[in-house]
Amino acid sequence: MFEKLFPRKTPDPKPLPQPNAQLALGALLVRVAMADRNYQASEVGQIDRILAATFDLKPLEAAKLRATCEALERHAPGTPEFAQILRDEVAYDDRRALADAMWSVALADGERDTDEEVQLLAIETALGLTDEDIAAARKNALRPD
Repeated sequence: MFEKLFPRKTPDPKPLPQPNAQLALGALLVRVAMADRNYQASEVGQIDRILAATFDLKPLEAAKLRATCEALERHAPGTPEFAQILRDEVAYDDRRALADAMWSVALADGERDTDEEVQLLAIETALGLTDEDIAAARKNALRPD
């Protein structure tokens, strides 16, 4: 009877995919959005739009990719490892554009948050962006419309 209520062995969880540039980008976008421990629907939507536009995905495909990236972000390597994948596979100009995309996620909820900004700086630095390009991305993001 106790064996039915409290089984000794739990099934192995489904293994996570090996990170590639697509998954690394998505995981870093999720990491930025979650930095303030307040993952909002506006941030989720912005991540989906970025993934769809960057990788030419349909909305449902982008949402599925984001869901995989959420799991990967929780259980996979840290920011430097994800950033190294992007440094190895993505040209500098495209990495600079990623900084703009990450700022759009951080600001999607309409609020500036110190934790998100610290996370962004760590990611931008790990991506190998110059101080000038980091400052430009921040300035562009914070420019009033």
